[in-house]
Amino acid sequence: MHLPTAVNRLATRALIAPLLAPTLPVAVRRRGLDLVGSSLPLPRGTRRAHGTLGGVPTAVVAPPGRLAPHRVLYLHGGGYLVGSSASHRPLLAGLAHATGTAVFAPHYRLAPEHPFPAALDDALAAWRALRDAGFPARRIAVAGDSAGGGLTMSLLLRLRETGEDLPGSIGLVSPWLDLTCTADALGRNVATDAMLDPSWLPDAVADYAGPHTAAPELNPLDADLTGLPPLRVVAGAGEILVDDADALVERARAAGAPVSYDRVEGMWHAFPTLAGVLAEADASLRTLGRAMRTDCTA
Repeated sequence: MHLPTAVNRLATRALIAPLLAPTLPVAVRRRGLDLVGSSLPLPRGTRRAHGTLGGVPTAVVAPPGRLAPHRVLYLHGGGYLVGSSASHRPLLAGLAHATGTAVFAPHYRLAPEHPFPAALDDALAAWRALRDAGFPARRIAVAGDSAGGGLTMSLLLRLRETGEDLPGSIGLVSPWLDLTCTADALGRNVATDAMLDPSWLPDAVADYAGPHTAAPELNPLDADLTGLPPLRVVAGAGEILVDDADALVERARAAGAPVSYDRVEGMWHAFPTLAGVLAEADASLRTLGRAMRTDCTA
């Protein structure tokens, strides 16, 4: 049941944003976000299971009925510090229904206990496990939100660097790509982003990237973007990270990559995490999921 956008905005600001703030211990933030995600409704018929991919604990979320021939590898957001398949439960279910197939969400290692490149190593292990299970690269879409969007781009750059086949599609929701935290929107949209405060980001960068901020895999906006798979991007026009999405879309298009961009007015950071209760979240996930399904099954 959809709630009014204003109610969702208020709930995001009152319930979710405080759990992302560094004022709380990281263990409390992780548990709180998982409880919020677990309390939201899922589409009827959603199937859920748990296993491993490449040794990484992984949740599997699927729609009812026969699955389409592709698969989705989803890397959750949370500033590389928090987040899980539980916190992202509604988004994963909505994406599974939209793509018509199983979505694999690895519980990659989090900072500060496990800084870069632990998360990227886990994402790569999960990707290779899907490949070893018999799925051609072109039949796998890789997607992620916020820090998971940055991790998705890091994985893409790592695959290209090692000469491996690239995914059939890339999906990015409110990707966090510029770890210098200098984009104009960090100030311009501070009043309109119900979820994120720009003052929280530098600590997350320090905990995750540490001395590796100049690593090419952490700077996708500076990378050569030629030869990318189709890139499907969703962002809220009112979020503090929208400049990251704007810049990536502009540079990918200039490099000749196939790109679609769903830039939603009036929306805040990672709004599709409210799938099932926010109409705009469901609409964007349908658009994203259908595009990735088409990319991987054409």
